[in-house]
Amino acid sequence: MSEEIIARIEAPRGTTELYGHEGATEALADAWSGGRFAHAWLISGPAGIGKATLAWRFARFVLADERNAGESALAVAPGDRAARQVLVGSHPDVRLVRRDYAKDSPYAFRTEITVNNIRALGPFLRQTAALGGWRAIIVDAADDMNLNAQNALLKLLEEPPARTVFLLVCHAPARLLPTIRSRCRALALRPLDETVLLPLLGRLLPGIVADETVTLARLAEGSPGRALDLAEAGGVALFRDLIDLLQPLPDLDAVRLHAITDRFGPASGEGAYRTFTDLLTWWLGRTIRAAATRIGSAGEAVPGEGELQQRLMRGGVAPWLEVWDNIARQIERANAVNLDRKQVVLNAFFGLADAARR
Repeated sequence: MSEEIIARIEAPRGTTELYGHEGATEALADAWSGGRFAHAWLISGPAGIGKATLAWRFARFVLADERNAGESALAVAPGDRAARQVLVGSHPDVRLVRRDYAKDSPYAFRTEITVNNIRALGPFLRQTAALGGWRAIIVDAADDMNLNAQNALLKLLEEPPARTVFLLVCHAPARLLPTIRSRCRALALRPLDETVLLPLLGRLLPGIVADETVTLARLAEGSPGRALDLAEAGGVALFRDLIDLLQPLPDLDAVRLHAITDRFGPASGEGAYRTFTDLLTWWLGRTIRAAATRIGSAGEAVPGEGELQQRLMRGGVAPWLEVWDNIARQIERANAVNLDRKQVVLNAFFGLADAARR
């Protein structure tokens, strides 16, 4: 699991294609060329939409020998030596700050970025740039920093070294200190529109059928990263199973419920369990928000979903808020202490049935 997390964080370093976000790309290019260049940028938005890819693209542009060598913003010359070094991770003037392993255990992957991760930048920043140009520091994700790490970074932002740019990739800016946010230029990225995401998924997943592409796009809510994760985990089939199980509420199809949850018990079922429970809490939260804002239906990813949302929410959102919170807590506890996965899902559906009876 730790290796997967590291691979996800490292992957944007070697990614050259960025889909959507033309406005953000042009804002960075204009700031560079117009003399309004900020030493720190807070690139925020939902997970999986391309924030880190944009940060690395900008780092390549800043460190490149030949900039603006193409028609698009932040373009560099094909084969640019410095840009290629950034791509393969060998450029001496760029650093990635991320979670790492605890020093006393190579198997304990930290849940946060610590103050030592920030302090490790000290020798790098006290030296002049190895290649005589700019330096780039990418923090991914900035909201993984604990309070001590944030305070350490704040000191760097208050007195930034010359010709150094900080790029903070952030999923939840509210988790950062206001003083950090105030010292960064904000660049908020939005999820991709479905008209952009659908053809993109068609290229990335050439073997998938059209209706599954639409379902993936709607489940992903504009995030290509989430769509690809769901495709790899069999998310479309699991979501259809979820909606089928929810349809008879307040009744439960016990035979089908047990047949589906039996898959989650073995060690091989952990991935399906995590995807299924993630989809369950996501769908319930999205449905509650739609009802609370009087939208009625949050939109259909599969046929019949909209009618189900409206039917379940007719009595108000109060009982559903309670069960949503309970389910989320149970799942979090189960993941922390390795509880029986099948029983966790069964308990969740018992709670859903009770809420539907109120």
